[in-house]
Amino acid sequence: MPQTRTIPPAILLLDDGTIFHGKAFGKIGTAAGELCFNTGMTGYQEVFTDPSYKGQVLIMNNCYTGNYGTKKEDVESSAVKISALICKNIAYNYSRKMADESLEKFLTDNDLVAIYDVDTRALVSHIRSKGAMNCIISSEITDVAQLKATLAKVPSMEGLALCAEVSTKEVYNLGDPASEIRIAVLDNGVKRNMLKCLSDRAYLQVFPTATSFEECEKFKPHAYFVSNGPGDPAPLKYAVDTVKKILDANKPMFGICLGHQLLALANGIPTHKMHHGHRGLNHPVKNLLTGKCEITTQNHGFAVDQEAVKASEHVEVTHINLNDNSVEGIRVKNKPAFSVQYHPESTPGPHDSRYLFDDFFNMIKANMK
Repeated sequence: MPQTRTIPPAILLLDDGTIFHGKAFGKIGTAAGELCFNTGMTGYQEVFTDPSYKGQVLIMNNCYTGNYGTKKEDVESSAVKISALICKNIAYNYSRKMADESLEKFLTDNDLVAIYDVDTRALVSHIRSKGAMNCIISSEITDVAQLKATLAKVPSMEGLALCAEVSTKEVYNLGDPASEIRIAVLDNGVKRNMLKCLSDRAYLQVFPTATSFEECEKFKPHAYFVSNGPGDPAPLKYAVDTVKKILDANKPMFGICLGHQLLALANGIPTHKMHHGHRGLNHPVKNLLTGKCEITTQNHGFAVDQEAVKASEHVEVTHINLNDNSVEGIRVKNKPAFSVQYHPESTPGPHDSRYLFDDFFNMIKANMK
């Protein structure tokens, strides 16, 4: 880093009044949202561009962020989706020869406010104890009272519907039109690598989040994929209604993350806000159907009610989280529909869970006979 560089100070204020001081990085400005942390050691660019992070201020647990730069191909959407970034150390220079540019330029180009030189261990410990909460970062305002006033206006993530802000605005197609399998994708904030895992083997039509079942059916799909997305699933009555109609039509359905929560809600199983969520690429999950375990990529702050699933006559648990026994997968009895809370496309992360796409296609083919 050049010695002549002047680094402005930045301030991080939490909803409970806790203050952290650090240094500015990226855009000079002010940004707010719900505080969360990611335990992954790599894949920061994919994480920053994951639409499920809409409205989140992200703490990276890794000691250094930015050391391998950024690359145009390593994105999961058209732009950065996190509200702001918090790091311990930032790498101004990068070592990867394939990289297009530095993380600093990437964040500046995407108008992202960031703060570093923060004790992220202490910050994460605070969240794990107190729970997820809103926060505000500023590299232009130093008046704490003014920041508190602005932070007070930031809505809670609970009850917040955000899918429409990240979903496609227009219908589009992917894959080979001659494919024997056609899949309707309900885009609640879908990641590009999810679409790749599907379009490599099927012809897709991707629909905006609020598209009705009747409109999707004009594509004459063999199956439905209900994607991940940000915010609270409970207010998404339109999406729950669509999933109910998919089930009533006995169409094969695969849901991921938010799609998993919508499948639960469509079967009368409630969701709830988690204490501090699961975000990272090293979460152990057990498949109760096979007895095998897998290391998974996760990003969610809401979960399916465990006791309600157990009490359900129509839905059974297929996967559990080995850290806290939360529900990580369900399937509907006597219906070709299943879902998982985690991200089997695994970008970033290990590919232990990609068999779920095989399961989906096998289910589709069995339903076509």
